[in-house]
Amino acid sequence: MRDLKNLNRKDFLHFHPIATRWMDNDVYGHINNVTYYSYFDTTVNRYLIDVAGFDIQNAPVVGYVVHSTCNYMASVAFPDSLEIGLRVNKLGNSSVTYGLGVFKKGEATLCAYGEFVHVFVDRMENKSVSIPDKIRSALEKLTV
Repeated sequence: MRDLKNLNRKDFLHFHPIATRWMDNDVYGHINNVTYYSYFDTTVNRYLIDVAGFDIQNAPVVGYVVHSTCNYMASVAFPDSLEIGLRVNKLGNSSVTYGLGVFKKGEATLCAYGEFVHVFVDRMENKSVSIPDKIRSALEKLTV
C-alpha cells in the first residue's frame, strides 16, 4: 500500500456515486464518521450485486465484515455529491481486503480512505469457504 497522502482518484478502478443526506451531517457540520462505513458497505455490495450477480438474500455464501478502518483527510458535508472509489488490495482464498476512497464528485483529491475485510462463509454452517468463482472473477478486475 502506498502512503495515503499519495493516493488519488487514479488509484481506484471502480466508482459508486453517493448522494449525501441532511441526516449524514453531525453537530459539527460535516459527515459523521460512522456514516463513511455505510458508504463503504453500500459501494462494495452494489459492486458484488451488479458485477458478480451476488444474490445477497439467497446465495449459499455471505460476506462478513471482520475488520474495518477509516482515515479522514478532508471534510465533506451535505449537500456534497460523493464518489466512492473501490479497489481490491488483497484477494485470498476466503477473504478479500477492499480499499475505498472517498472523493467529492469529479475531484481527484482523497477526502477519506477506508479498508475492510470480507470473509466469505457458508450461510448455513457459518464457516469460511472459498470465494465463489463468479465473485472471485469480479474481484480480480479490481485487484491492484
